[in-house]
Amino acid sequence: MTRGSASRRGRLAFLALAVTALVTGVGYAVAANAANPEMVPLGPGDVTVEIDIHHSRFEPDQLTVVAGTRIRFLVVNDDPIHHELITGGPEVHIRHANGTEAEHPSIPGEVTVGPNGMAITTFTFDESGIFEFACHLPGHYEYGMRGEIEVVAPAG
Repeated sequence: MTRGSASRRGRLAFLALAVTALVTGVGYAVAANAANPEMVPLGPGDVTVEIDIHHSRFEPDQLTVVAGTRIRFLVVNDDPIHHELITGGPEVHIRHANGTEAEHPSIPGEVTVGPNGMAITTFTFDESGIFEFACHLPGHYEYGMRGEIEVVAPAG
């Protein structure tokens, strides 16, 4: 083996290692962004978001949307008990926290989903701010069954 060929192999090995590190880094960045969809604002316009319920927790439990976005919530309940998804301003949550409504038809921002079931509701987020979504069935909210939707102003 000549000195030039050994040097060339060393450079090729270094280049291969650098390319591998770069591809791995990009892969981790893409995976991290996919695992945190709330990082990228959704909308404006109509957007469908799947909210999974497992062990009395919402997944995802944080979203960011552009003001003027109408979200179609597809709520998938993997639990063997009833849940609900309620979103809106504080007055909506106060009403449900103190209310006696055991079930909700699908009206904007409110829906009940049965055990191992699926339900749909829509809600339009017109104003910037932080909005909560929650399950107000007895003990569920206190257990931590809630999330946040940050509504941001449109770009430009």
